[in-house]
Amino acid sequence: MALVTTPHLTADQYLDLPEQTHSELINGEIVVNRPSLRHQRILGWIHHQMMRHLDAHPGAGEPGIEVDVPIDDANVFAPDVWWTGPEHILPRDALRAEGPPDLAIEIRSPSTWRYDLGVKRALWEAAGLPELWLVDTESDTVVVLRRSTPGAGFDIALELGVGDALTTPLIPGFSLDVGVLFDR
Repeated sequence: MALVTTPHLTADQYLDLPEQTHSELINGEIVVNRPSLRHQRILGWIHHQMMRHLDAHPGAGEPGIEVDVPIDDANVFAPDVWWTGPEHILPRDALRAEGPPDLAIEIRSPSTWRYDLGVKRALWEAAGLPELWLVDTESDTVVVLRRSTPGAGFDIALELGVGDALTTPLIPGFSLDVGVLFDR
């Protein structure tokens, strides 16, 4: 179950709060998520695979988990997993990102999935996020939303399931077997 707070906060007020774990600011309200163990296993495996890819391809970019990404005055998202190319690597001591990563990955949690599919998807797109993966642990599918060109909206949508390979042009040579992903 998600906990939603009132009154509404601005992004600056939210970022000034003591560290929040598994929370985001969505439309001025703090939304606290309690992810399932399967959610955490999938998150860890995706991040691990990205780190393995980076070990084999030094300088290709940077993966991470749950960093605050201010979107606008009322929204601060923390994607479950993220990737930035070499030109967007965050400073070592950064407390937050200063713009969207190149790839954001949201993994289904029962209490927050509606935000991932709705307001967060729309605001990620408006903020210029190049690619979004929505990992659905109920249907064992991944919806990939990406732009064909930087100025386009999410005009490419793919739904991948068991038997498919999850790839992205943002990380050349990177591939995840969707069936193995959902074995967690």
